[in-house]
Amino acid sequence: MLIGNKNFENYTYVMAIVNLTPDSFFAGSRNTADTVLRTVERAVKDGAAVIDLGPQSTRPGHTPVSAEEEISRLEKPLYLVKKNFGIPVSVDTYFSKTAKAALSMGADMINDVWGLTHDEDMASVIAGCGAAACIMHNAKTPLTGDIWQPVKDFLKNSVNTALAAGIAQNKIILDGGIGFAKNREQNFELVNGYERLSFDGYPLLLGTSRKSMFGGDVEGRLAPTLETTRIAARKKILFVRVHDVKENVQAVKEVYGE
Repeated sequence: MLIGNKNFENYTYVMAIVNLTPDSFFAGSRNTADTVLRTVERAVKDGAAVIDLGPQSTRPGHTPVSAEEEISRLEKPLYLVKKNFGIPVSVDTYFSKTAKAALSMGADMINDVWGLTHDEDMASVIAGCGAAACIMHNAKTPLTGDIWQPVKDFLKNSVNTALAAGIAQNKIILDGGIGFAKNREQNFELVNGYERLSFDGYPLLLGTSRKSMFGGDVEGRLAPTLETTRIAARKKILFVRVHDVKENVQAVKEVYGE
């Protein structure tokens, strides 16, 4: 898997969530242009392999913002991160306008929670910039019955869209969309069989960090998050996307015997 100029393989890497929003569900992840450098510096020191900048919350009940607002939130932080660190940067957006702006500013990957289906220009924008794409499963209505077939069908259709647009095969990663259109039991079923989502050699990203599937208060969800990171590492999932870099890096190292 190629993100920017770095190749990722044969390990479970940590992607650090760095939100540029006032309303992300975990307050500890919220940043501004004034705090982002300090946050990214700590994430890099703690072992993050990729930084994922989020200019819009996707938590349940969030208030959507426009592409223009996303770009406004991104401009200075993305510039500062690219100027000061050599780490690949992903941008979490489903707007092609935001993606185009972010990629022109040096972002290396677009992390689309609608798997290239929300904006018909998204795939061609990513392809045109030679960037990587994280394709996540999502649905407008909650899944019922067997979850595996609809999730896999969605991901396969999105991959076909990506390839048709010209996104390189080695720049695509798949995300099962934990917490999106799925209930608690379905989320755990997905995590426990996560490797089943991979096809044609495409790597996987798992995002469970501090999500409501673990119950209780968000502040108390680190321990169960770490357990799912260990599961991901045992399954050789390529990336885990997390808020708490240091602890998750350590959990991965434990599994790999480091």
